[in-house]
Amino acid sequence: MTSLTITINGRVYGPRDVRDKLTMNDFLREYLGLTGAKFGCGAGQCLSCAIIVDSADGTSYTSPTCIVPAASFDGKSIRTVEGHAKDGELSPLQKAFIAHFAFQCGYCTPGFLNEGQVLLERLAKAPIARADLEKAIAKALDGHLCRCTGYVKYNEAVRDMILADPVRYLRSS
Repeated sequence: MTSLTITINGRVYGPRDVRDKLTMNDFLREYLGLTGAKFGCGAGQCLSCAIIVDSADGTSYTSPTCIVPAASFDGKSIRTVEGHAKDGELSPLQKAFIAHFAFQCGYCTPGFLNEGQVLLERLAKAPIARADLEKAIAKALDGHLCRCTGYVKYNEAVRDMILADPVRYLRSS
């Protein structure tokens, strides 16, 4: 058993004893009722289970949860798909996904949403040239698997979010 204290979507959970091999996906779903991170492939390959990990230096990255032990997140701050909406209002990226119908069955959507959010945050801190936008989106969303939509609509939603606020996300070069 390992003691786990973690901040999820701004709320501290723990300390709580968890089995050493308990996956983060199982912890989120079974212990906390946060079912947004989906269990897809069970091998960390499809990334439907991806959550956002916030680093102390202000950067963020995504991590699969299906193969990573919950104990490895001890002391960390993470965000799940449930943390995007605030006060019942969807986030701008969630609204963009809906506007583009960037999902069909929706199973992979949490991973794509979290990855898109990390990209937006990264570009807000370090804008890129407009010419590099398509490559940046493709690189960010690469590795996330979808069996329904062919990825185009996810890319379009993220692109439109960035182009809607070019001063924030793009360099003026």
